Amino acid sequence: MAKYVLISDSTLVSHYRNFPLLTFLPCAPSEKVPGSVYNFLKGSQAPPLPNLEARFAAYSIRKIEAALIRSGVRKEDIAVPHHKYLENFITNDTEIIAVSTMDPLGFGPLTMSYNVLFGSNHKPWVRVEWENLIKRLNRARAGKKAKLIVGGPGVWEFTIEPAALEQEGIDFAVQGECDDIIKQVFEQLNSGIVDENQFHRGYMTYDMQFHRSYTDNQKFLTRKPGLSKGAPTLDELPAIMRPAMMGLTEIMRGCGIGCDFCEVTLRPMRYYPVERIVEEAKININGGYSNVWMQTDEFFAYKHLNAKFEPNQDALIEVARAIMAIDGVKSTNPTHGRISIPAAYPELIQKLSAIIKAGPSNWIGVQVGVETGSDKLAHKHMPNKTLPLKIGVDGTWKEIVWQGTHNFNKYYWRPAFTVQVGQMVETDEDNWDTVALINQMSNSFIEGTGRPFEFTATPMQNVPLGLIKSREFSSITLNEAQLAVYYASYRHLAKMAMRDAKRDARGNALVRYGTAGIIYSGGWGMMKLVESICKKKRVDIEKVKRWGLDEIPKNRQTMVMTN
Repeated sequence: MAKYVLISDSTLVSHYRNFPLLTFLPCAPSEKVPGSVYNFLKGSQAPPLPNLEARFAAYSIRKIEAALIRSGVRKEDIAVPHHKYLENFITNDTEIIAVSTMDPLGFGPLTMSYNVLFGSNHKPWVRVEWENLIKRLNRARAGKKAKLIVGGPGVWEFTIEPAALEQEGIDFAVQGECDDIIKQVFEQLNSGIVDENQFHRGYMTYDMQFHRSYTDNQKFLTRKPGLSKGAPTLDELPAIMRPAMMGLTEIMRGCGIGCDFCEVTLRPMRYYPVERIVEEAKININGGYSNVWMQTDEFFAYKHLNAKFEPNQDALIEVARAIMAIDGVKSTNPTHGRISIPAAYPELIQKLSAIIKAGPSNWIGVQVGVETGSDKLAHKHMPNKTLPLKIGVDGTWKEIVWQGTHNFNKYYWRPAFTVQVGQMVETDEDNWDTVALINQMSNSFIEGTGRPFEFTATPMQNVPLGLIKSREFSSITLNEAQLAVYYASYRHLAKMAMRDAKRDARGNALVRYGTAGIIYSGGWGMMKLVESICKKKRVDIEKVKRWGLDEIPKNRQTMVMTN
C-alpha cells in the first residue's frame, strides 16, 4: 500500500455548480448559510477512479505528486484518494499523510470580512470542513505509524495560532514552496532526523513592511534562513501527471507588482515556456476538461517587457494560441490580472478575445484586485498596479478602472473585483471614493451597444496581523463609509445575480433552475441582510445608492504605445 497519501482540504475538490464565484462559499459563517443550501451549492466531488483514487485533485496535490515521482518515488508508493474513500488508503504501511490547505482556520481575507460584517461567533464553513477532515484522518491513522502533516498557502494561519496544530492532532506544518525538496521533507519528518543545514525547525513570518523574521517551533519546518536558494527554480517545477481540479494549468509563479498587502509579490518570478504550458494543459484535457484555467498571480505580467510592466503582447498571444490549438480545448481564461492593461491596451484584449473565442455565450472570467477607488490609497499601497499608466497623467484611478472594465466588457471579459476596507491611513473619503467607483460602473454601459457593465465587487476587510494574533478581530467596528462599501458591493452583486443567474447556470434543467433560483434569491438576500446591518448602524442607504452617479467617466480610450 501507499507510503505517501496526498489529500487536500475538502473545499478544494468540489465543483460549486460551475459558478466561479461560488468557490468563495466556504468563507461564509456556518450559521448564516444552512447546511442544506451550502451542500447543494458546493456540489459534489467527481466520481472516483476504479481504484478509488480522485479523478481530479487540487493543483497543489498534483504538483507534489509529480515532484515525488520526479525525485524517484515509485507511483505505487503514492496515493491521492477520493475523499469518500480516504480511509481505505491509510494502512500500517503509510508513513506520511500530507494535506494541502488554503484557509484552514478561517483567517483568509474574505472569511474574516464576513466575520467582521456579521459579528459572527460561529465557525465559517471552511473551518468546519477542515476540522471534520482532520478528525477523519486522525481516526483512520489511530494505532498506525503515519504522520499527519499540512502544507500549502494556508499554513501561514498556523503561524498565527500554532496551538491549533497540537489541538487538532497535526504532527507538522511545512511552510513554503517544496517542489524541489518534497522527498527530503517527507523522509526527514518520517525519520525524525532533520538536516539543520537544509531546514529550520520553525516558521517564517513578515511584519507590516514585509521584513522577514523566524520563530523556533518544533511543529514547523521551513527552508533554513540565509540559504542562497529560497524557492525551486523553473527547471525544478514539475509538470503535473494527472488532471487537476478546474483544469488548472500553471503558466507562471510570482507577481512582482509589489502591493504592500500581498505576500505573493515576494515570490521570485518564473515563467513556463509555452511547451510546458501545453504539456500540462493536455493532461487536464485528456482527463475530461474542455477549459484551460491559466493559473497565474498576474496574467499580464507573463514575460513582461520592462520595469514599467508593459505587457509582452507577443508572449501573451503565443500562449493563448498554443492553448486553443490543443485538441479538445473549447475555452481558456486566466485566474488573475490587473485592470490597467485593458485600460491601456484595448487592442490586446481584442486580439486575445478573438483567439480564445470570447463572446456573449463565452464570457472570460478573471479576478482583479482593484482594492480601492482612492488615488491616495492606490499610490500608497499598490503603485505598480496602475502601470504602465500613471494616476494623474492618464486619469484618476477610478477613471483607469472604469476604462479597463469598459474594454474588458466590450470584448466579453467579466472581471471579479476585490475591494478592501480597513487599509492603513484610510479615511472615510477614501471609502466613499470606492462607493463612487462601484456605483459609476454599476450604472455604465458599453459604448455603442447598450450593454451594461458586467463585473462583481467583493469587499474584504484588511485585518492587521496583530489583531488576528490577539484574537481581537471581533472587536473591529465598521463605520458608515466602510459599511457603504459593503452595501454598494452587495447591491451590485444582487443586480448581477438577478440578471445573469439563469443564463449562466449549468447542468440539467432541474439543476439549472435550482441553482439559478438559489443564486438569484441568495444575491438578493445577501444584499438585504447587509442593508439591515447598515440601517441598524444608521447608514444613509439612499446616500449610498446615489453616491458618485453624477460623475460617471467618459470613454477615454486611453492608449499606451510600446516601442
